[in-house]
Amino acid sequence: MIRSIIAGIGKYVPSTVVTNNDLTNFMDTTDEWIQERTGIKERRYAHRTEETTTTMGVEAAKVAIERAGLTPQDIDFIIFATLSPDYYFPGCGVLLQRAMQMKQVGALDIRNQCSGFVYAVSVADQFIKSGMYKNILVVGAEKHSFGLDFSTRGRNVSVIFGDGAGAVVLQATEDTNRGILSTHLHSDGMDAEILAMFNPGTHANHWKADAATFNNAEMGDMFMSHTMIDEAQNFPNMDGPAVFKTAVVKFPEVILEALTANGYQSSDLQLLIPHQANLRIAQFVQQKLKLNDEQVFNNIQKYGNTTAASVPIALCEAWEAGKIKEGDLVCLAAFGSGFTWASALLKW
Repeated sequence: MIRSIIAGIGKYVPSTVVTNNDLTNFMDTTDEWIQERTGIKERRYAHRTEETTTTMGVEAAKVAIERAGLTPQDIDFIIFATLSPDYYFPGCGVLLQRAMQMKQVGALDIRNQCSGFVYAVSVADQFIKSGMYKNILVVGAEKHSFGLDFSTRGRNVSVIFGDGAGAVVLQATEDTNRGILSTHLHSDGMDAEILAMFNPGTHANHWKADAATFNNAEMGDMFMSHTMIDEAQNFPNMDGPAVFKTAVVKFPEVILEALTANGYQSSDLQLLIPHQANLRIAQFVQQKLKLNDEQVFNNIQKYGNTTAASVPIALCEAWEAGKIKEGDLVCLAAFGSGFTWASALLKW
Protein backbone atom coordinates (compact mmCIF):
# COMPACT_ATOMS: atom_id res chain seq x y z
CA MET A 1 0.00 0.00 0.00
CA ILE A 2 1.49 3.32 -1.10
CA ARG A 3 0.91 6.44 0.95
CA SER A 4 2.00 10.05 0.54
CA ILE A 5 4.22 11.63 3.17
CA ILE A 6 5.34 15.20 3.58
CA ALA A 7 9.07 14.77 3.02
CA GLY A 8 9.94 18.46 3.22
CA ILE A 9 8.25 21.70 4.16
CA GLY A 10 9.15 25.36 3.77
CA LYS A 11 7.72 28.84 4.04
CA TYR A 12 8.51 32.39 3.00
CA VAL A 13 7.07 35.64 4.33
CA PRO A 14 8.11 39.10 3.14
CA SER A 15 10.23 41.27 5.43
CA THR A 16 7.86 44.25 5.48
CA VAL A 17 5.62 44.16 8.55
CA VAL A 18 2.40 46.19 8.35
CA THR A 19 0.67 46.71 11.69
CA ASN A 20 -2.94 47.61 12.30
CA ASN A 21 -1.81 51.08 13.29
CA ASP A 22 -0.05 51.44 9.94
CA LEU A 23 -3.39 50.89 8.19
CA THR A 24 -4.94 53.82 10.04
CA ASN A 25 -2.90 56.07 7.74
CA PHE A 26 -5.07 54.94 4.82
CA MET A 27 -8.50 54.18 6.25
CA ASP A 28 -10.81 54.89 9.17
CA THR A 29 -10.00 51.98 11.46
CA THR A 30 -8.24 51.19 14.72
CA ASP A 31 -6.03 48.45 16.09
CA GLU A 32 -8.77 47.56 18.57
CA TRP A 33 -11.44 47.34 15.83
CA ILE A 34 -9.34 44.95 13.72
CA GLN A 35 -8.21 42.74 16.61
CA GLU A 36 -11.72 42.46 18.04
CA ARG A 37 -13.16 41.23 14.73
CA THR A 38 -10.29 39.18 13.31
CA GLY A 39 -7.59 38.61 15.91
CA ILE A 40 -5.02 40.07 13.50
CA LYS A 41 -2.28 42.33 14.86
CA GLU A 42 -0.04 42.60 11.79
CA ARG A 43 0.61 41.14 8.36
CA ARG A 44 3.42 41.02 5.78
CA TYR A 45 3.41 42.83 2.44
CA ALA A 46 5.62 41.84 -0.47
CA HIS A 47 7.89 44.36 -2.15
CA ARG A 48 5.81 46.20 -4.73
CA THR A 49 8.06 45.45 -7.74
CA GLU A 50 10.67 42.90 -6.69
CA GLU A 51 8.45 40.19 -5.17
CA THR A 52 5.63 38.32 -6.87
CA THR A 53 3.46 35.36 -6.00
CA THR A 54 5.87 33.16 -7.96
CA THR A 55 9.08 34.51 -6.42
CA MET A 56 7.68 33.95 -2.92
CA GLY A 57 6.59 30.45 -3.93
CA VAL A 58 10.10 29.76 -5.21
CA GLU A 59 11.65 30.75 -1.88
CA ALA A 60 9.31 28.47 0.06
CA ALA A 61 9.89 25.65 -2.45
CA LYS A 62 13.68 25.90 -2.10
CA VAL A 63 13.40 25.24 1.63
CA ALA A 64 10.92 22.38 1.23
CA ILE A 65 13.01 20.66 -1.45
CA GLU A 66 16.23 20.99 0.56
CA ARG A 67 14.56 19.62 3.70
CA ALA A 68 13.31 16.66 1.65
CA GLY A 69 16.93 15.91 0.71
CA LEU A 70 16.22 16.56 -2.96
CA THR A 71 17.17 18.99 -5.70
CA PRO A 72 14.80 20.82 -8.06
CA GLN A 73 15.74 18.26 -10.72
CA ASP A 74 14.16 15.51 -8.59
CA ILE A 75 10.69 17.09 -8.71
CA ASP A 76 8.49 15.35 -11.27
CA PHE A 77 5.27 17.37 -10.90
CA ILE A 78 4.26 20.84 -9.64
CA ILE A 79 0.92 21.95 -8.18
CA PHE A 80 0.61 25.68 -7.47
CA ALA A 81 -2.38 27.07 -5.56
CA THR A 82 -3.11 30.80 -5.64
CA LEU A 83 -5.84 33.37 -6.28
CA SER A 84 -3.29 36.12 -7.02
CA PRO A 85 -1.18 34.88 -9.95
CA ASP A 86 1.60 36.91 -11.53
CA TYR A 87 -0.30 36.95 -14.81
CA TYR A 88 -3.94 36.41 -15.79
CA PHE A 89 -2.30 33.59 -17.79
CA PRO A 90 -0.09 31.58 -17.85
CA GLY A 91 -0.25 30.26 -14.31
CA CYS A 92 2.42 30.42 -11.62
CA GLY A 93 3.31 26.72 -11.92
CA VAL A 94 5.23 27.15 -15.16
CA LEU A 95 6.86 30.35 -13.90
CA LEU A 96 8.14 28.47 -10.85
CA GLN A 97 9.35 25.61 -13.07
CA ARG A 98 11.32 28.13 -15.14
CA ALA A 99 12.71 30.03 -12.16
CA MET A 100 13.95 26.85 -10.48
CA GLN A 101 15.33 25.42 -13.74
CA MET A 102 13.45 22.18 -13.28
CA LYS A 103 12.99 19.49 -15.87
CA GLN A 104 10.06 19.93 -18.25
CA VAL A 105 7.63 18.39 -15.81
CA GLY A 106 3.90 18.99 -15.61
CA ALA A 107 2.62 22.06 -13.78
CA LEU A 108 -0.95 22.34 -12.54
CA ASP A 109 -2.53 25.52 -11.17
CA ILE A 110 -5.28 25.27 -8.54
CA ARG A 111 -7.89 28.04 -8.17
CA ASN A 112 -9.72 27.16 -4.98
CA GLN A 113 -8.74 30.24 -3.04
CA CYS A 114 -8.56 29.62 0.72
CA SER A 115 -9.05 25.87 0.20
CA GLY A 116 -6.49 25.78 -2.60
CA PHE A 117 -3.60 24.22 -0.71
CA VAL A 118 -5.66 21.41 0.83
CA TYR A 119 -7.23 20.72 -2.58
CA ALA A 120 -3.72 20.66 -4.09
CA VAL A 121 -2.51 18.21 -1.45
CA SER A 122 -5.46 15.95 -2.23
CA VAL A 123 -4.67 15.98 -5.95
CA ALA A 124 -0.99 15.29 -5.28
CA ASP A 125 -1.91 12.45 -2.94
CA GLN A 126 -3.87 10.71 -5.69
CA PHE A 127 -0.99 11.05 -8.15
CA ILE A 128 1.43 9.59 -5.59
CA LYS A 129 -0.86 6.69 -4.72
CA SER A 130 -1.38 5.85 -8.39
CA GLY A 131 2.37 5.60 -8.89
CA MET A 132 2.36 8.27 -11.58
CA TYR A 133 4.76 10.61 -9.72
CA LYS A 134 7.30 10.17 -6.93
CA ASN A 135 8.18 13.70 -5.78
CA ILE A 136 5.46 16.33 -6.10
CA LEU A 137 6.01 19.95 -5.14
CA VAL A 138 2.86 21.59 -3.76
CA VAL A 139 2.95 25.36 -3.32
CA GLY A 140 0.47 27.85 -1.88
CA ALA A 141 1.40 31.50 -2.39
CA GLU A 142 -0.36 34.85 -2.41
CA LYS A 143 0.41 38.52 -3.04
CA HIS A 144 -2.81 40.17 -1.89
CA SER A 145 -1.38 43.59 -1.16
CA PHE A 146 -1.28 44.63 -4.81
CA GLY A 147 -5.05 44.24 -5.26
CA LEU A 148 -6.71 45.59 -2.12
CA ASP A 149 -8.78 48.73 -1.63
CA PHE A 150 -6.80 50.76 0.91
CA SER A 151 -9.60 53.14 1.74
CA THR A 152 -12.33 53.19 4.36
CA ARG A 153 -14.66 51.80 1.71
CA GLY A 154 -12.59 48.60 1.49
CA ARG A 155 -11.46 48.20 5.09
CA ASN A 156 -13.67 45.17 5.89
CA VAL A 157 -11.64 43.16 3.38
CA SER A 158 -8.28 44.90 3.22
CA VAL A 159 -7.40 44.67 6.92
CA ILE A 160 -7.65 40.88 6.79
CA PHE A 161 -5.22 39.85 4.07
CA GLY A 162 -1.44 39.47 3.89
CA ASP A 163 1.24 38.06 1.61
CA GLY A 164 3.39 34.93 1.85
CA ALA A 165 4.07 31.43 0.61
CA GLY A 166 4.37 27.86 1.85
CA ALA A 167 5.38 24.63 0.16
CA VAL A 168 5.64 20.90 0.77
CA VAL A 169 7.18 18.00 -1.10
CA LEU A 170 4.94 14.95 -1.18
CA GLN A 171 6.70 11.62 -1.60
CA ALA A 172 5.67 8.00 -1.77
CA THR A 173 6.14 5.61 1.15
CA GLU A 174 5.16 2.03 1.90
CA ASP A 175 5.21 2.71 5.64
CA THR A 176 1.54 2.29 6.60
CA ASN A 177 2.16 4.00 9.95
CA ARG A 178 2.83 7.34 8.24
CA GLY A 179 1.43 9.63 5.61
CA ILE A 180 -1.86 11.08 4.43
CA LEU A 181 -4.73 8.94 5.66
CA SER A 182 -7.50 10.63 3.65
CA THR A 183 -8.61 13.91 2.10
CA HIS A 184 -12.13 15.31 1.85
CA LEU A 185 -13.22 17.98 -0.65
CA HIS A 186 -16.53 19.86 -0.90
CA SER A 187 -18.12 22.81 -2.65
CA ASP A 188 -21.41 24.70 -2.82
CA GLY A 189 -21.69 27.50 -5.37
CA MET A 190 -25.14 28.72 -4.34
CA ASP A 191 -23.62 31.77 -2.62
CA ALA A 192 -20.52 32.16 -4.77
CA GLU A 193 -20.88 35.95 -5.00
CA ILE A 194 -20.77 36.42 -1.21
CA LEU A 195 -16.98 36.24 -1.35
CA ALA A 196 -15.68 37.04 -4.82
CA MET A 197 -13.64 39.34 -7.02
CA PHE A 198 -15.81 39.96 -10.08
CA ASN A 199 -13.45 41.89 -12.33
CA PRO A 200 -11.67 41.35 -14.56
CA GLY A 201 -13.87 38.50 -15.74
CA THR A 202 -16.13 37.30 -18.52
CA HIS A 203 -19.44 37.57 -16.65
CA ALA A 204 -21.88 40.08 -18.12
CA ASN A 205 -24.04 41.23 -15.24
CA HIS A 206 -22.15 44.48 -14.70
CA TRP A 207 -22.25 45.91 -18.23
CA LYS A 208 -24.10 49.21 -18.39
CA ALA A 209 -25.08 48.87 -22.07
CA ASP A 210 -26.02 46.19 -24.55
CA ALA A 211 -22.81 44.63 -25.89
CA ALA A 212 -24.28 44.61 -29.40
CA THR A 213 -24.15 48.42 -29.44
CA PHE A 214 -20.43 48.67 -28.75
CA ASN A 215 -17.93 49.31 -31.50
CA ASN A 216 -14.67 47.38 -31.59
CA ALA A 217 -12.76 49.86 -29.43
CA GLU A 218 -15.44 49.86 -26.75
CA MET A 219 -15.72 46.09 -26.85
CA GLY A 220 -12.03 45.96 -25.99
CA ASP A 221 -12.72 47.99 -22.86
CA MET A 222 -15.14 45.42 -21.49
CA PHE A 223 -12.42 43.30 -19.89
CA MET A 224 -11.27 46.21 -17.71
CA SER A 225 -13.08 49.50 -18.17
CA HIS A 226 -12.71 52.97 -16.68
CA THR A 227 -16.13 52.50 -15.11
CA MET A 228 -14.95 49.42 -13.21
CA ILE A 229 -11.99 51.34 -11.83
CA ASP A 230 -13.94 54.53 -11.08
CA GLU A 231 -16.62 52.58 -9.23
CA ALA A 232 -14.13 50.28 -7.44
CA GLN A 233 -15.53 47.16 -9.13
CA ASN A 234 -12.04 45.65 -9.42
CA PHE A 235 -11.62 44.91 -5.73
CA PRO A 236 -12.66 41.83 -3.70
CA ASN A 237 -16.20 41.73 -2.36
CA MET A 238 -17.12 39.98 0.90
CA ASP A 239 -20.16 39.68 3.11
CA GLY A 240 -18.20 38.93 6.27
CA PRO A 241 -21.06 37.85 8.58
CA ALA A 242 -22.44 35.48 5.92
CA VAL A 243 -19.02 33.91 5.39
CA PHE A 244 -18.55 33.52 9.15
CA LYS A 245 -21.96 31.90 9.54
CA THR A 246 -21.22 29.20 6.96
CA ALA A 247 -17.57 28.69 7.92
CA VAL A 248 -18.32 27.81 11.53
CA VAL A 249 -20.61 25.04 10.29
CA LYS A 250 -18.50 23.58 7.47
CA PHE A 251 -15.15 23.75 9.26
CA PRO A 252 -16.11 21.36 12.09
CA GLU A 253 -18.06 19.12 9.69
CA VAL A 254 -15.13 18.49 7.37
CA ILE A 255 -12.71 17.94 10.25
CA LEU A 256 -15.03 15.40 11.87
CA GLU A 257 -15.54 13.78 8.47
CA ALA A 258 -11.81 13.10 8.21
CA LEU A 259 -11.56 11.83 11.77
CA THR A 260 -14.60 9.56 11.47
CA ALA A 261 -13.42 8.12 8.15
CA ASN A 262 -10.28 6.89 9.88
CA GLY A 263 -11.75 5.78 13.19
CA TYR A 264 -10.60 8.74 15.29
CA GLN A 265 -12.19 11.33 17.54
CA SER A 266 -11.24 14.97 18.00
CA SER A 267 -9.55 14.09 21.28
CA ASP A 268 -7.07 11.94 19.31
CA LEU A 269 -5.72 14.94 17.41
CA GLN A 270 -2.26 16.14 18.33
CA LEU A 271 -2.69 19.23 16.15
CA LEU A 272 -5.35 20.92 14.03
CA ILE A 273 -4.05 23.46 11.54
CA PRO A 274 -7.00 25.45 10.20
CA HIS A 275 -6.80 27.89 7.34
CA GLN A 276 -6.04 31.21 8.97
CA ALA A 277 -9.21 33.02 7.93
CA ASN A 278 -10.22 34.67 11.18
CA LEU A 279 -9.11 33.94 14.73
CA ARG A 280 -12.73 34.08 15.88
CA ILE A 281 -13.65 31.28 13.46
CA ALA A 282 -10.74 29.14 14.68
CA GLN A 283 -11.75 29.72 18.30
CA PHE A 284 -15.35 28.76 17.54
CA VAL A 285 -14.19 25.55 15.83
CA GLN A 286 -11.89 24.75 18.75
CA GLN A 287 -14.77 25.12 21.19
CA LYS A 288 -17.13 23.10 18.99
CA LEU A 289 -14.67 20.18 18.79
CA LYS A 290 -13.70 20.51 22.47
CA LEU A 291 -10.02 20.92 21.68
CA ASN A 292 -7.52 22.50 24.06
CA ASP A 293 -5.13 25.30 23.11
CA GLU A 294 -2.27 22.88 22.47
CA GLN A 295 -4.33 21.05 19.84
CA VAL A 296 -4.91 24.06 17.58
CA PHE A 297 -2.25 26.14 15.86
CA ASN A 298 -2.95 29.75 14.90
CA ASN A 299 -0.60 32.37 13.51
CA ILE A 300 -3.09 34.74 11.87
CA GLN A 301 -2.11 37.29 14.51
CA LYS A 302 1.25 37.76 12.73
CA TYR A 303 0.42 37.19 9.07
CA GLY A 304 -3.27 37.87 8.51
CA ASN A 305 -5.13 35.71 6.03
CA THR A 306 -2.77 34.49 3.30
CA THR A 307 -5.49 32.28 1.75
CA ALA A 308 -3.83 29.41 -0.18
CA ALA A 309 -0.55 30.06 1.66
CA SER A 310 -1.98 30.07 5.18
CA VAL A 311 -2.14 26.32 5.82
CA PRO A 312 1.42 25.53 4.61
CA ILE A 313 2.87 28.57 6.41
CA ALA A 314 1.17 27.51 9.64
CA LEU A 315 2.15 23.87 9.14
CA CYS A 316 5.76 24.87 8.61
CA GLU A 317 5.83 27.13 11.65
CA ALA A 318 4.25 24.47 13.84
CA TRP A 319 6.81 21.89 12.70
CA GLU A 320 9.72 24.30 13.16
CA ALA A 321 8.49 25.06 16.70
CA GLY A 322 8.50 21.35 17.58
CA LYS A 323 4.72 21.15 17.86
CA ILE A 324 4.58 18.27 15.34
CA LYS A 325 6.52 15.10 16.01
CA GLU A 326 6.79 11.73 14.32
CA GLY A 327 3.62 9.71 14.77
CA ASP A 328 1.40 12.71 15.55
CA LEU A 329 -2.11 12.83 14.14
CA VAL A 330 -2.46 16.14 12.28
CA CYS A 331 -5.48 17.60 10.49
CA LEU A 332 -5.36 20.36 7.88
CA ALA A 333 -8.64 22.12 7.16
CA ALA A 334 -9.80 25.08 5.09
CA PHE A 335 -12.93 26.98 4.11
CA GLY A 336 -13.22 29.77 1.58
CA SER A 337 -14.62 31.42 -1.50
CA GLY A 338 -16.85 29.33 -3.68
CA PHE A 339 -17.80 28.17 -1.17
CA THR A 340 -15.24 25.39 -0.98
CA TRP A 341 -14.03 23.50 2.06
CA ALA A 342 -11.64 20.61 2.60
CA SER A 343 -9.64 18.58 5.09
CA ALA A 344 -6.66 16.27 5.09
CA LEU A 345 -5.79 13.89 7.91
CA LEU A 346 -2.25 12.58 8.21
CA LYS A 347 0.11 10.68 10.47
CA TRP A 348 3.37 12.59 10.63
